Amino acid sequence: MVKKNLTRKNLSDKIYKTLGFSKNFSSVIIDNFFESLVEELIKENKVKISSFGTFKVINKKERIGRNPKTKVEAKIASRKVATFKPSSFIKKKINI
Repeated sequence: MVKKNLTRKNLSDKIYKTLGFSKNFSSVIIDNFFESLVEELIKENKVKISSFGTFKVINKKERIGRNPKTKVEAKIASRKVATFKPSSFIKKKINI
């Protein structure tokens, strides 16, 4: 089975076909949505989308990691990571 990724272009094409907006306007809608989502995550705000899920930023502490191939230890710097927790509605839909 060949895996196919859903891209921004695929999303804008779906909006174009479903709602009848122009392809350019559909692309602008998708770009603005993702831009708004990222802006809120940069501010470390939680982004909740009803019946879909929650995006949030968590802070990971500095730690010691190991290259599994060479077994050489390395320091992994502290960083911020975006996480996504799907809603129970999405979990149920996936597991049907």
